Amino acid sequence: MKTFNLFRIIIYLGLIIPVISVHGCSQNPGEISLYVEPGIPRIEFAAEELKAVLKDKGIVVNISDSKSSDIIITISSEIEGLKTEGFELSVKNGRIEVTGFDVAGAMYGGLELAEQIKINGFRKVEGTIQNPYMERRGTKFNIPLDVRTPSYTDMSDVAQKNIAEMWNFDFWREYIDNLARHRYNFISLWNLHPFPSMVKVPGYENVALDDVLRSTHDFDENYDTNAWGFCSPEILANPDTLIKITIDEKIEFWKKVMRYAKNRNVDFLVVTWNIFVHGAEGKYGITDKIHNPVTRDYFRKSVKQMFVTYPDLLGIGLTTGENMYGNSSREKEDWAYETYAQGLLDASAGMPDRKFTFIHRQHMTGARDIAEKFKPLIDNRNTEFLFSFKYAQAHVMSAIKQPFHEKFVKEIEGMKTIWTLRNDDNYYFRWGAPDFVRDFIKNIPVEVTRGFYYGSDQWIWGREFTMKNSDDQRQIEIVKHWYNWMLWGRMGYNPDLPDERIEGMLHSRFPEADGNKLLTAWQEASMIYPATTGFHWGPLDFQWYIEGCKSRKEYAQNETGFHDVNRFISLEPHPLSGFQSIPDYVKMTVSGGSSELKNPVDVSQMLHDHSDKALALLKEMNAGNNKELAIILHDIKTMAWLGKYYACKIAGAAQLAMYRETKDKGFREKAVAELEEALKFWVMYTETAMQQNINPIWTNRVGYVDWIKITEWVKQDIEIARAE
Repeated sequence: MKTFNLFRIIIYLGLIIPVISVHGCSQNPGEISLYVEPGIPRIEFAAEELKAVLKDKGIVVNISDSKSSDIIITISSEIEGLKTEGFELSVKNGRIEVTGFDVAGAMYGGLELAEQIKINGFRKVEGTIQNPYMERRGTKFNIPLDVRTPSYTDMSDVAQKNIAEMWNFDFWREYIDNLARHRYNFISLWNLHPFPSMVKVPGYENVALDDVLRSTHDFDENYDTNAWGFCSPEILANPDTLIKITIDEKIEFWKKVMRYAKNRNVDFLVVTWNIFVHGAEGKYGITDKIHNPVTRDYFRKSVKQMFVTYPDLLGIGLTTGENMYGNSSREKEDWAYETYAQGLLDASAGMPDRKFTFIHRQHMTGARDIAEKFKPLIDNRNTEFLFSFKYAQAHVMSAIKQPFHEKFVKEIEGMKTIWTLRNDDNYYFRWGAPDFVRDFIKNIPVEVTRGFYYGSDQWIWGREFTMKNSDDQRQIEIVKHWYNWMLWGRMGYNPDLPDERIEGMLHSRFPEADGNKLLTAWQEASMIYPATTGFHWGPLDFQWYIEGCKSRKEYAQNETGFHDVNRFISLEPHPLSGFQSIPDYVKMTVSGGSSELKNPVDVSQMLHDHSDKALALLKEMNAGNNKELAIILHDIKTMAWLGKYYACKIAGAAQLAMYRETKDKGFREKAVAELEEALKFWVMYTETAMQQNINPIWTNRVGYVDWIKITEWVKQDIEIARAE
């Protein structure tokens, strides 16, 4: 077997093991020598993680130039069973060896070793062979580059507060480091029209934008869900310069970010919606009209220039639809091919040894039509063509099985897709249900899957701004919600990651806590999200937001957007939730029938059970002086009260529907009693949440979420039942 030593760490186990306890706590700090082959940034990153773990164990690390080693990390493509990004960790004759299939595998193997040592110490390092379950594991990041080049999410507090952060290298360094630890390997940046903020296009140089601006305009609450009006004259007429920077400096910034990401095995892709020409409209005759030849030429050259400018850019993606109304599917795809596909082919012709990825969202056009039109690009030898599809609509936190892809899978006929996994449910509270994530990922059809990207449209996972009493330097969201992001990334790499390992992670991070109890309480509270949204299913982001019990008013079927007891009666469950709707429950009960589905009373009890178990376990845990643990336990309690609210609301809605059908006043009395309990729990939820969270906030899709104001609407549910 031919191997190449990429990095070696010299540890004399005979000296170290005697002073390492079962949990890896050093009583007499030892010393080790560490040799790292220079010039391999991904492996050096794993080495730094390992050095940090050893330092925490009280072990002195001496950098050595000796290549004699007791722990060796190497690379070899000849080990049977290893695949791209895979690794083998073995303990042989007192020596720990990590062998990666490639540089990425060696990095992940080094991170695995560091994690095992952190949790259990050297005595319990266990051999393992791991290959990625999903080849591509990425994040969906709607990026607010500038008021002149907005994302789909810019009309919200989270975007307005994060525009400047997008030009902060420290943000991206921390974000990317955490992605690498969690086994993500790409970032997809989503923007309506990013080119003016990222490239200088030959022949269209005056489109490029200097500086970073936002608007001081008093925004409306709700904007069109097709992203129309984001760059209206009144918005652009009130600019505020956040950062003075030239387009050349912007280009150098993104080159630096992409290079740093590459050194962590994280690629960048840019994905757009179309046809938007923010920042370019009116210049050189550019418009958003599909048949404008200038617009077509500008887009084609912009796509090519993205690849010419950024050598580390992996690929580009697009959506046809949001601003193409009035045009046929053929017209849309003709435009997309002549602009994006031809632009990539132009870049490919000039860089024949470079590999490109092209993503076409199957959103408003059929997959077969797309495949037929884009065949020259699909056949291009150095381009990987991938579809993209919203696997669970806007709510991954709904059910472990999803039905929406079934027709799509048949249409793409052997081609591959990147699944969009949308979390438009959980923004405030630290969510984490490993059993749910594990089962969800295992149910994705692997035969057509290239991978996924996980993220939101209603939220931007930049730097958090909702915590009260925050430190001067607020956390980035992926650190605040580390458990959530870790689960999706690690399960994407290895869905068989056992609960025992997760318990070990939790205990090593929070020694004050029993890892099993914390994992269980966290999971029980987090399951409130899929249980509620599985029963009360609004497929898209503007149709349902669980943390505010709210949608756009049209979908709520009232003037507030609040989902009142009437909407809880009328809205159907998720098709694969296993839950029965309230109208079907009423019909079944009145007729004396039966169903294999869980009825609304069962769902209500399920929510009570999740909440009660979490609350009971919280009584057995104490955060001590650990500030982060205290915040997490508080979030678990908050989610538990939210679960109690929905449990009572669903029960009250079912009783009210029974009264309407039977006119039995006993049902009405039960409905009123349940809804009074729901009010009590909503108040507890709100009071608990506001102890450490800022509210109200302005969200992109459901407008303002004001828990105090919503309380008045919760009270009206009681009056609806009483007035029957």
